[in-house]
Amino acid sequence: MKFVLDKDITFEQAAERMFNMLGNSQIMALASSKDDYVMVRNVSCLFYDGKIWFKTDKNFRKTKQLLENPNVAMCWSGIQVEGIAKNKGLVAEEPGQIFAEGYKKYLWQSYNKYSHEETEILIEVTPKYVEVWDTSDEGYAFQLFIDFEKKCVEVKQYDKK
Repeated sequence: MKFVLDKDITFEQAAERMFNMLGNSQIMALASSKDDYVMVRNVSCLFYDGKIWFKTDKNFRKTKQLLENPNVAMCWSGIQVEGIAKNKGLVAEEPGQIFAEGYKKYLWQSYNKYSHEETEILIEVTPKYVEVWDTSDEGYAFQLFIDFEKKCVEVKQYDKK
């Protein structure tokens, strides 16, 4: 999709732009908090069904933290996501095995090293609010503020030529 600053962009176009920028998989920083104790770590993510997906061991500190406080923030490059994490059960029990197949295809090394099916759970992150830093076709820096709850988007130009 071409983008110029004087063009209106719909919520759907902005969300599509964000997911296109993310591609099929990325290593994203995941921030979570419990009792005002904040942690951040990298997670291997896939993107489908308008959500962000990653797996984790159900016994890890981050997992216990996520289950007690599902509010998370995630970041990769110029994309910052605020969302809600939800435990979707064991990776091995996901209907259709979309995550396992995608993980095998796009993140083979991680899949090969860390596939402990008896303890691996699937986490779904539903975006609530997203900030995207991008550049228009004319070279102008801008931000997209995408509100997934209100289904709206705001575009802010950052620089001027």
